[in-house]
Amino acid sequence: MATGMEPRLNQKFKGGRRRVDSVAEDGAARTARERMVQEQIVARGLTDERVLAAMRTVPRHEFVPSATIAEAYVDSPLSIGFGQTISQPYMVAYMSEQLTCFPTGAKVLELGTGSGYQAAVLVNMGFEVHTIERIPELADSARATLDRLGLSPSSLNVADGHAGWPSDAPYSAIIATACAKSIPKEWNEQIENRGVIITPIQRRLNRQMLVKMTKEGTKMESRNLCPVRFVPLIDERGDSRRSSVLGRLWRRRS
Repeated sequence: MATGMEPRLNQKFKGGRRRVDSVAEDGAARTARERMVQEQIVARGLTDERVLAAMRTVPRHEFVPSATIAEAYVDSPLSIGFGQTISQPYMVAYMSEQLTCFPTGAKVLELGTGSGYQAAVLVNMGFEVHTIERIPELADSARATLDRLGLSPSSLNVADGHAGWPSDAPYSAIIATACAKSIPKEWNEQIENRGVIITPIQRRLNRQMLVKMTKEGTKMESRNLCPVRFVPLIDERGDSRRSSVLGRLWRRRS
């Protein structure tokens, strides 16, 4: 999707380990994104064209704080405040590629909106995206950025991710960008048959594993994908206990 006119910046962008001198933001950012895609994503074996096109198109620098805009295209997560981060570009692409078995228009629930970057990539890929964020300030910021870029999801909710979002269920996929201690039963209930859940799970010794769970009738088949490090999935009280849904922040008008 088009992002409209992009502002001019006197900043330098990084693509992988390289710095890109910026004259006009659009040219510098596009160059940085292309290097990011080639050096961080394609070089690690990801090839799906929908994913690569979205990563080339969505302006990651729009989703990071102004203090770290020069680092927007580095191969690393970045702080976005409130103890949260925007994920490493490769991890966003990798998790998105797990959903490419679903067609354009498939319904996806994202748990942990954060900056809004992952949601923007999924929207750009053509999914019907519903996303949840427990921190109102981050939800407000993400909403403003997504609206401005023309990448608004179908709904953006302030809620406890443990409970999912039953109002728009069932979903073809649930993608969590925070680490759960276990899979809440609500997630399983909100996935359609042959739908998938992509989420980090807490393992022993404080280790995390990204898993892909596929619903087959009444059973969930689980496959380990790779070791990861995500912020914990917590509720509005600041712990990992399940709490009630706080309510919908915004829903796109049809």
